[in-house]
Amino acid sequence: MVKTRPALEDSLIEALQMIAPGTLLRQAIDNIVRARTGALIVFADERQIAPMISGGIDIDVGLKPMILYELAKMDGAILLDRGGSHIIHANVQLMPDASIDSQETGTRHRTAERVAKQLGVLAISISAARDVVTIYVGGVRYIMDPIRVILSKADQALLTLERFKNRLNQVASTLSRLEFQDVVALSDVTSVLQRVEMVLALSHLIERYIIELGTEGRLVQLQLEELLMNVWEERDAVLADYLFDPTPARLERARAALVALPSEELISMASIGAILGFPADAAALDGHVSPRGYRLLRKIPRLGPEAIGALVDKFGSLQAIVEAPVGELASIGEVGLSRAREIKYGLIRLRELDVVERSG
Repeated sequence: MVKTRPALEDSLIEALQMIAPGTLLRQAIDNIVRARTGALIVFADERQIAPMISGGIDIDVGLKPMILYELAKMDGAILLDRGGSHIIHANVQLMPDASIDSQETGTRHRTAERVAKQLGVLAISISAARDVVTIYVGGVRYIMDPIRVILSKADQALLTLERFKNRLNQVASTLSRLEFQDVVALSDVTSVLQRVEMVLALSHLIERYIIELGTEGRLVQLQLEELLMNVWEERDAVLADYLFDPTPARLERARAALVALPSEELISMASIGAILGFPADAAALDGHVSPRGYRLLRKIPRLGPEAIGALVDKFGSLQAIVEAPVGELASIGEVGLSRAREIKYGLIRLRELDVVERSG
């Protein structure tokens, strides 16, 4: 199972991981913020940045939070290697290309932005007056929020995600009922996929918060994992049931197409239907479609993918599997008599459970 996320600057993610709570760099940054000394920290190879360095002190020492904090008391920039594990220079004056566009007004921030753009490296500017930490990576500018703010945002996002997941469970339960009755319309299928992608899109935002929280984000991570349980599997099973010719390559392309849908097209059921291989119009959404059976069969305990694949290959549809006698199910080599009974009774239990849930 491949978990994908919207395109986000990988370099920014790496930067956030480098300075997340629990790291040595974050200890130093927090000390600098509390002391209100300000700092300009650049992460680059020495040969790469050497042409723009003027003056300063050669350090060449492993990173230690208190050393970095003490060096920040001087006015100049501090240079670390790209990985942030070694302090190379301190109190240097950096002279990037002045023609590089910058919207910053402060000298420290403007220098950080230009260095990051010119060399494509990470630069961090810490404001002495406003306790603001700004990250520059190449052409990306990102202002860090305090931990309490990120935690609050993460909590709100988790509450919203829980509502999204509850709605997904509702439409998935409706789809199960319709599949047993063999009265599924394409719109019922696209509704489930739409809700899945809404859940996953919000989860990507929470993952960003978790990266920023570092060791402070463990509880958020646990809550996210619980809410995302079976979501990717649900999406893959729906695609396997309703995608035209669900070869591994086509399934992968369909997953990628769903992830790439802009928010305005995700609202459109017709766009999702087109990814499944149906005409992108309202009439197609009302058309009848039949599941192959992957989605409901995977809900039966101890029934592996090989047996599920053999059942679908043999019978072709969920309805045919439901109606098949135990002996016919048992004739499949990957199934056998004992498992055939489990499949038969498992499908009956799933149907009865759906009736109980709807009546209760």
